[in-house]
Amino acid sequence: MKIQTVKSPGGIEAWLVQEQAVPLIALRFVFEGGSAQNPQGKDGLANFMTAMMDEGAGDLDSHKFQERMEELAFRMSFEDSRDGIYGSFETLTANRDPSVEMLRMAVNNPRFDADAVERVRRQLLSGLAFAAKNPNRIAGKAWSEQAFANHPYGRPPEGTPDSIAKITRDDLEGFRKRTFARDNLKVVAVGDINAEQLGALLDRVFGDLPAKAELTPIPPTTPEAKERVKVIHMDVPQSVVQFGAPGIAREDDDFMAAFVLNQILGGGGFASRLTEEVREKRGLAYSVYSYLQPYRRTAIFAGGVATKNEEVGRSLDVIRSELRRMASNGPTPDELKNAKDYLTGSFALRFDTNAKIANQLLGFLFEGYGIDYIDKRNALVNAVTLEDVKRVAARLLKADELIVTVVGKPQGLAQQ
Repeated sequence: MKIQTVKSPGGIEAWLVQEQAVPLIALRFVFEGGSAQNPQGKDGLANFMTAMMDEGAGDLDSHKFQERMEELAFRMSFEDSRDGIYGSFETLTANRDPSVEMLRMAVNNPRFDADAVERVRRQLLSGLAFAAKNPNRIAGKAWSEQAFANHPYGRPPEGTPDSIAKITRDDLEGFRKRTFARDNLKVVAVGDINAEQLGALLDRVFGDLPAKAELTPIPPTTPEAKERVKVIHMDVPQSVVQFGAPGIAREDDDFMAAFVLNQILGGGGFASRLTEEVREKRGLAYSVYSYLQPYRRTAIFAGGVATKNEEVGRSLDVIRSELRRMASNGPTPDELKNAKDYLTGSFALRFDTNAKIANQLLGFLFEGYGIDYIDKRNALVNAVTLEDVKRVAARLLKADELIVTVVGKPQGLAQQ
């Protein structure tokens, strides 16, 4: 796979993988910003805006815009994360020009018509009502509030009923204008398009955006909580547990070792230590997991388990015990080999379609990896030694510092 760097006549850069075997084009792009840019009191604004991006643009209202999308058979969607606003676009080569024009209109001239705004608002409020009854959603939201109090990462990206009710058309357009700019834009294209054609597309879609975004600085933060264990009572037979602690930043030299470590500990599904100890040996839960989540201004090591109310305390005791054991002794040589074999062997499966290639490359680009990262990645995994993983396990896994949120009616739970 050959990855090119393309620079448009207007100075917009992108990565391109040209593949003419199938007459399709996949475009992925991201604007730095995301829900962390939501103003105080307007939680959910980024999410609201992304839900509106295909609800009419230019001279086409929502109904006509959707009809035109169906006629041209292209796909377009937007979504927000903590740190970015992501766009996804796929079109047939035969319909490229009119489809790209629709994308240009959506990015530069979304209508935010009153009737569409109110309809989407009702949809978002309905989603919030559903989430308020979902233990997993409640636990995730509460954990962030607990770990990142008084920081943008602690506010709900999806908003609240009160904040969604207050968002206006001017708020939506203002957020778009502040965050959609050329200096905070990353783009990847994969498929039946050459460098010259992509350069013209980039200027057509993004060339009229402001040169610089107007982003609010987000301060660095570290997960911490005055209350280590928080219980939200809910009358359900099974409790949902979210746990987490400070993690390791992606640019940290130890990140790859931490990535391999997490595969062994709780990221490897049925092959992981936590699954073996919590599920297989003791039958305490169907699923238990851990993961690394590096954000722009923080990083977390986190995980979760769902178990019967009477087994919550015991499940957490086993999880903490495994963290301590791994921090003290590290993994076995066989565990390390199996994890590295899986991570390197499965890597190619991320690149078996144009859409998957575009998704992966945009992630690498957004994280600041070089264009050669795809060629180096497996070598970086294989370079991780047993000593590296042991060192990072001792650094990362602090069982007594876990921040824990439990939703349900837990029993046997020590307030640590």
